[in-house]
Amino acid sequence: MRSPRSAPRPRTPAPPLTPVSRVLRLCLHALLLGLLALAVVRSLTGAAPHAAGVVAAAAAVAAVYAAGVRTPAVHRSPRAGAVWLAALGAAWLALLTVSPDGLWIAFPLYFLQLHLMPLRWALPAVAVTALAAIGGFLAHSDTVRPGAFLGPLLGGAVAVATVLGYQALYRESERRRQLIEELITTRADLAAAEHGAGVLAERERLAREIHDTLAQGLSSIQLLLRAAERALGEDPPTPPVALAHIAQARQAAQDNLAEARRFVRALTPPDLEHGSLAAALERLCTGAPGPRVRFSLSGTPRALPTPYEVALLRIAQSALANVVRHAGAARAEITLTFMDTSVTLDIVDDGRGFDPAAPGAGAGAGAGASTRAGAGAEGGGGFGLPAMRSRAESLGGVFDVESAPGQGTAVAVTLPLTEEALV
Repeated sequence: MRSPRSAPRPRTPAPPLTPVSRVLRLCLHALLLGLLALAVVRSLTGAAPHAAGVVAAAAAVAAVYAAGVRTPAVHRSPRAGAVWLAALGAAWLALLTVSPDGLWIAFPLYFLQLHLMPLRWALPAVAVTALAAIGGFLAHSDTVRPGAFLGPLLGGAVAVATVLGYQALYRESERRRQLIEELITTRADLAAAEHGAGVLAERERLAREIHDTLAQGLSSIQLLLRAAERALGEDPPTPPVALAHIAQARQAAQDNLAEARRFVRALTPPDLEHGSLAAALERLCTGAPGPRVRFSLSGTPRALPTPYEVALLRIAQSALANVVRHAGAARAEITLTFMDTSVTLDIVDDGRGFDPAAPGAGAGAGAGASTRAGAGAEGGGGFGLPAMRSRAESLGGVFDVESAPGQGTAVAVTLPLTEEALV
């Protein structure tokens, strides 16, 4: 049994190719095939005695190279990569034996060895390849020239420097990418923590306010009603005392109701603080940029619960914002209609429209991925329409979208005016 220490290490999965690495790989393919073609052409045009052998050896080198490029195991397994490089080197030595032009194939081999082999093995392999190139050139040359030594050696040195420099740049870019990802994650976590802290602080503030006002007031009402109950249960009963306790309880309830309304007003949008919903909608239409927006009021206005006013105003703001950004509309109209049992808000534009049933439109909950629609629609799974629908449905209302390409968009929100809602 082989010990764990002798087991081969799996190669770390190669990172995905970037555009630069793809270009470099294509250049390496082109360089090797071009040099092979050069050797074949020179042997055929120069009437070399071993022209057939040069063609056969060049074809063998090309075939071995293509087989390795198309074999995934070569890039994943060090052993498979070493076997392929050995086969490619053998084919190259055969070419170098019959043609001095095989010398130039050493340059792409340098890069392959540095790419597929660990550095401690790649550097000796590059040196051996350079010596083989020098020996092959000397075997075909009658004279010894310095270029026969300097060319392969300088080529190997340049290849080593290039690959090491690229690897250093890649490692640096990876470190920076990881740092940027960590910064983005940290910023998101910090924003979430700040938001959570703000929500928690606001909850604590409201809890203190409710405890010090509403809760104390309700406790007082409960004690006063119990005192009135005891006064009425005495023998004989004392109605004046009971009535006094009830009057105090009513006053406490009135004070607590005023306090509750103060809480609600503190959460009310500023547009609703100094006027009615109709006035806020009219100001919204007047100040809207882009298309001409008209506001109309139908029916007899009546006081609405604050959640209703907030929801209708927010829906109108979101819808009108999307009309301005995406619809390409010339005109839009917002209509607030009061009826006996409901209130309706309609936002209509004459923009480009969209298909609510198209993929990505969310069955009416957003415009398609390639379409920028109008009244409240957002492309690519936007949040506008789902948020508006959620606001309406949370109050028991109905949210509807009607649109078609080139025919504008209409959004309608209907909220019921039941006795429970108006309390």
